[in-house]
This record gives sequence, structure tokens and C-alpha cells, in this order.
Amino acid sequence: MTFALHASGAAKAAIDETVPALVHDLVASRITGGDAELWGPDAAAEAGVRLGWVEAVSISRPLVAEIVELRAALHAKGVTRVVLAGMGGSSLAPEVISQTAGVELTILDSTAPGQVLAALDDDLEHAVLVVSSKSGSTVETDSQRRTFEAAFRDLGIDPAERIVVVTDPDSPLDASARDAGYRVFNADPNVGGRYSALTAFGLVPAGLAGVDIDELLDEAEASLLEVAVDSAENPALRLAAAIAATNPRKDKLGLITDGTHIKGLPDWIEQLIAESTGKQGTGILPVVLLPVSPELDDVPADLQVVRLVDDADEFHLRERHQGEILVSGTLGAQFIVWEYATAIAGYLLGINPFDQPDVESAKVAARGLLDARPEPTAPVFVEDGVEVRVSDPTLAASGTVEGVLDALWARLADDGYVAIQAYVNRLDLPQLQGLRELVAADSGRPTTFGWGPRFLHSTGQYHKGGPAQGVFVQILERTDVDLEIPERPFTFGQLIQAQAAGDAGVLAEHGRPVVTLTITDSSADVLTLFEAAQK
Repeated sequence: MTFALHASGAAKAAIDETVPALVHDLVASRITGGDAELWGPDAAAEAGVRLGWVEAVSISRPLVAEIVELRAALHAKGVTRVVLAGMGGSSLAPEVISQTAGVELTILDSTAPGQVLAALDDDLEHAVLVVSSKSGSTVETDSQRRTFEAAFRDLGIDPAERIVVVTDPDSPLDASARDAGYRVFNADPNVGGRYSALTAFGLVPAGLAGVDIDELLDEAEASLLEVAVDSAENPALRLAAAIAATNPRKDKLGLITDGTHIKGLPDWIEQLIAESTGKQGTGILPVVLLPVSPELDDVPADLQVVRLVDDADEFHLRERHQGEILVSGTLGAQFIVWEYATAIAGYLLGINPFDQPDVESAKVAARGLLDARPEPTAPVFVEDGVEVRVSDPTLAASGTVEGVLDALWARLADDGYVAIQAYVNRLDLPQLQGLRELVAADSGRPTTFGWGPRFLHSTGQYHKGGPAQGVFVQILERTDVDLEIPERPFTFGQLIQAQAAGDAGVLAEHGRPVVTLTITDSSADVLTLFEAAQK
């Protein structure tokens, strides 16, 4: 088998109870056959143009030779560094693929000016930029492309020799890129971004960086024999039942990497599940954990834990993992099984797993702020260099950061969660990710962490469309570093500020409590946040 799964406790009970009905209803073969009616009449139109991923392996095979040929041509010209400008589904899969293969691929999925500058300043003379956008109109990717074009020209390099585009056919980017003479790879338009790991979006950047993408497709193809059949042993049916059909249902999914050779897979799973299921007031919230996370000391009743390992058959013999779901498999198999399982989870939850109705709201709000460019709202108070803003004035009654966080945790219901959203240059502040563990311990509830604006293309859908359980902590930075965007009336600094403010506004409109903490001296103020969370 290319994928193994062991479950115990509530997850095993869900498998035993649910999988026979899924087999009887021919769910696996109906997905494989492209049956758009599976998710109900309201979802049929969308599903009808979003099931191309079940054929991604065969459709993508012809791309391999083209990608390998282009990689050799670039190397012959001294181009050895690959930068990927892409958001969400356009960057998460290539990141996992390259990290797992041990291949260097620079991921640029941020509008933080310092992060964009770092990508520009790192050996640009020997770099190729892969611009990856399904719609062809993603503001982050468009801004990054414009900036790299100008930087290449400043070095006397023709951008047409150093920019490769991946997009849907007939998108705005498809037309403009061809007019500019760029090499263009078209992806299957019948595949949504988060299901696109094995399409041109996943394969082009990873392949140009040096990954053996033919082997990846071989792994995925082998797993298709297991997931396409209506069998009680189908790992996708079993996984879907375990994560979506427990009784009572556990609507939060802890994802732990424990010794597996696959790097970064939980971040990819996070987008796939959150954006696919977080709608109509329901969903499954992925929570990326460490083997020592506070949530594992006393596992909340609404949290189902999945442990990603290299050998599930060996791990299931260890009694300390009772109640968890243990999964192992090749990377290609992981992509296929989780895609099928997520689509099946949508079927079990009664929702359309292929749309994302609430993602656009934050984009619209950010665009409005960029057009109007209002003066920033004054903080309600400042403590040790940290500016505090809140969606509800009563949250700030204490006048301290510690008190604001305590007031926010007090808004948590028994089934609530905390979402930390860091709109900062993560190259300078990687330690902020450690705040997740402290907040989880302090709040006593499952806690997620997302780099902004990256998470807007993944868990952002769940935050607005899923259950109204979340409380939100935004972390921003005030910095003198900024960068103009060619032919745009705003800078990267203004863009990331508008994205943060726009999302905060939409969350508040949905009744979600939001606390925004802006650090004005990153070297000192991060300590203030850590101390407040620990108290």
C-alpha cells in the first residue's frame, strides 16, 4: 500500500459506522467518474468544473518533459535559483514538494516589504521567477511580478528570459504574459487552487528547482488504485469518516508531524480542509501542532488528532497514541488521499467542498482601503511599544496587553478557538510562531497561527464562513522599510496594512472579536507579547 491509516477511539468508531454507507453509495467511484451531483443540486454547477484533479496525474504527465527541458535550458544560461511568487494553493504544494526533496525553492507569498526585498536581493542575477496565479489577477502575485520585472530590467536582463508564468488558460495573466513573450504553462482550469498540487501549479516550480516530479506522479498514480474503488479498505473513505463523522463530531483537527520524511505537509492540509469545509456555519478547523503542544497534554473533546508518521503500522502499536489517527505514505499518495478525503468530508458535512464564498470579502475590503487610503485608526493605548486596537472597546478596559488578551480569552466558548495572524516579515520575526504554544496554554483552547496575508488564501474562508467560535489576534509591525510597486498607486507597506485592516473589519462585521497588536520595535516588543501570553 502507498498509504496506511490506523485509528482508535472515536475515529475508529466513525470509520466502522460510516464507511459501509459510503461504499454502498458508491462515493469513491462517483468522485472518480466526475459525478458533479454527489454534493447536491446546489453544488453541482461548481463541482462540474472542479473535479479535474482526479485526472491530474494523467493530464500532467506531458508537462514533465517540458519542465525538465526548460530547467536544463535555464541552467545552461547560469540560472540556478528559483523564486516562486504565488499565494495559497499556488505556493503551499510546491513548498512541501521542494522541502521534502531537499531542494531549494524561494517561496514569496507575502506582501511584507522586507520579505519582498529579501527575495530581490538574493542573487537575482542567477534567478528565475515563477509567477503562479490561477485567476491571473491575484494582487499579491501581480505586485511581485511587477517588482521583479523592474529589478531584472535594472540589471540589464530581459524579463522574458527570467519569468515563467503558470495560470489558467485565457486568464488576464495568460494573455498579458504571452504578449510579453514569457514562457507560459497553462494548468487545467477544472481544478481549484487547493486541489492543484499535482497540476502545473505544483509541478512547474518544484520541477524547475530540481525535484524529480516524474517520481512524484508515479507515487500519486499508485495511490489512485486504492482511493478510486468502493471498498471498506479505501484509505480516503476511512480518513474522511475519521475526520468528519465522529459522534459527537470533533470539528477541530490537530495535525502533527512526528518523524516523517515529508516536510510541511500540515500547512498544505490546513488550506485544503479549512477552505473546503469552512462554510455555512460548519466545517473542520485544522490546527497545526508540535509533538509537545499544550493541546496534547489534555486533548479537548472537540479535537481529533492526526499524527503524520513514516510507518503507521509500527506507530499504532504504541499505546500512548490511543485515540489518534496515524497516517503514513509517500508524498504523492498523501496528496491524492487527502484530496479525496476532503471532498468526501464535504459530502458527509452536506456542503460544497469546491467553493470559497467568504474569501473574496477580505479582498474587497482591502481594495476599498487602498483606494480610500484613510488615516490609520489611533490605538486605544500603547504599552511598552505595542499599539493596541480592538473591535470592541470593552476588550481594552484593563489598559494592558495582558488584560486585553485575558478579556479576549473570556470570549471563548467551550468549543472556541484562537487564531493568531501575523502580518510581518517572517524572515525577521520567525520566533513569533512560538507564540502559538504560549497562547494555547494561556487560553486553554486550540490555537492556530497564520502568516498574513498568506492565511487569507487558506484558513481565511473558515474564519468567516465556519462556526462563529473564533477570537482573533492580529500582530502587525511598524517599520521604515517599504517598497514601491511599479505602476501602482500604493506600496507593499500600504498593501499589507490594508489587507490586515480589511480582514479585521470583515471579521468584526461577522461578530468575531479582534485584537490588533502593532509592534513598533521588533527587537524589543516581541518580548512584551510573549510575556503577556505567558501570564
